[in-house]
Amino acid sequence: MIVTRFAPSPTGYLHIGGLRTALYSYLWAKKNGGKFLLRIEDTDLKRNSLEATKAIEEAFKWVGLKQDGKIYYQSKRMDIYKEHIQKLLDEKKAYYCYMSKDELDTLRAEQMKAKQRPRYDGRYRDFKGTPPSGIEPVVRIKTPINETITFSDGIKGKISVKTDEVMDDFIIARSDGTPTYNFVVAIDDHYMGITDIIRGDDHLSNTPKQIVVYKAFGWDLPKFYHVPMILNPQGKKLSKRDGAMDVMEYKKEGYLPEVLLNFLVRLGWSHGDQEIFTLDEMLELFDPKDINKSASAYNAQKLLWLNSEYIKNMSYERFEKELIDFDLDLKSIEKKEILIDALRERAKTLKEFSSKAKAILQRPTSYEEKAVKKFLKAGAKEVAKEFKSYLNSYKEDLDIPFEYEKLINGFLKQHNLKLKDIAQIIRIAIVGSAVSPSIYDIMSIIGKDELKIRIDNLIQFMEERDEQK
Repeated sequence: MIVTRFAPSPTGYLHIGGLRTALYSYLWAKKNGGKFLLRIEDTDLKRNSLEATKAIEEAFKWVGLKQDGKIYYQSKRMDIYKEHIQKLLDEKKAYYCYMSKDELDTLRAEQMKAKQRPRYDGRYRDFKGTPPSGIEPVVRIKTPINETITFSDGIKGKISVKTDEVMDDFIIARSDGTPTYNFVVAIDDHYMGITDIIRGDDHLSNTPKQIVVYKAFGWDLPKFYHVPMILNPQGKKLSKRDGAMDVMEYKKEGYLPEVLLNFLVRLGWSHGDQEIFTLDEMLELFDPKDINKSASAYNAQKLLWLNSEYIKNMSYERFEKELIDFDLDLKSIEKKEILIDALRERAKTLKEFSSKAKAILQRPTSYEEKAVKKFLKAGAKEVAKEFKSYLNSYKEDLDIPFEYEKLINGFLKQHNLKLKDIAQIIRIAIVGSAVSPSIYDIMSIIGKDELKIRIDNLIQFMEERDEQK
């Protein structure tokens, strides 16, 4: 059975690179009937944040990537790590290093002067003397000398590393007894039964160290897949300005969770020319061996396009549910289906949809200056008054958009006008600007009584404007 994991550190928010890694891990496990586990790597007590941990859990809940079983917390597993540190000490596979900071700094300065790679020189590897006083030792693992560590990466292929060139006897426990990252990761991955590790290729340099830990205990290695990073359009590290923000910020900006997953799965993986994938399709088609070997470029416009495509096809019930988070309750809106249909083609995000909907539902308190200058010229006030009079005397039903279209056509015929003579006047009256969906849709949404009020308000505005001239 394939078992994968996502293991973030709670030192900040969950960003999209992390979410992509989690998604790939989730898909690979679930496609094969396996398990997807969540581990919070919170051993760095000075940098950990309870709020960050909650934010990670909140983000997972929002996008629907539910882990199997409990959430693992490294901070609650310290006894396990200490037991395994002691095991390596007892087996002479690790040792106490009493090197002081001053000694280490001096050694590194000498190595850099000699143009050597800075590294610990192993001076306490086989130490049998009396430990120096006043030094709280660290624990270092005995890295095999002059060996080649080889492993097969599911994305990058065969990777070989010479221990003498890239590693020294690295620290597995600090002087205060707390274990280090590469040690605890290997311990946890083994005991959690992780078979396949999918993670960013910024972890590639950690893998040989973790393999050293695996081999020290005689454990089988998992399969590794190191995913290339997400870069900005200029090929540089993704910044918050480019989109590397808190996953929950995407919710606040009006993106749908399935859109974000769809967008991320395509940042490094593809299936022909297909762009839109349901989660079921991702589960059917995804294979980590098909992940691109090169970095992917973040494309904000493509994310917006995807979101707009999903919004176009979203159910009325889903709209009603989602828009509550954007301070828009559609339950009391009689013509909510017409409102949704009028805006779903125009809005790229739920935030934008809410803003456009409020512009229709809420009576204008001002009018766009550019629209006023262009369309409320001489004669506009008289046309508005004539329309008001026609509306007051109109006896036929006014409910659906077609009936409002019939109203307008009757007015135009009676006064020998064209649609362009009245359309923008009505549009400005009901939404305050010259841009909106169909005026027939909007009139139907707000209803006859509200339409009268908004026409009256515009007439009053034009009268006050004329008095000021």
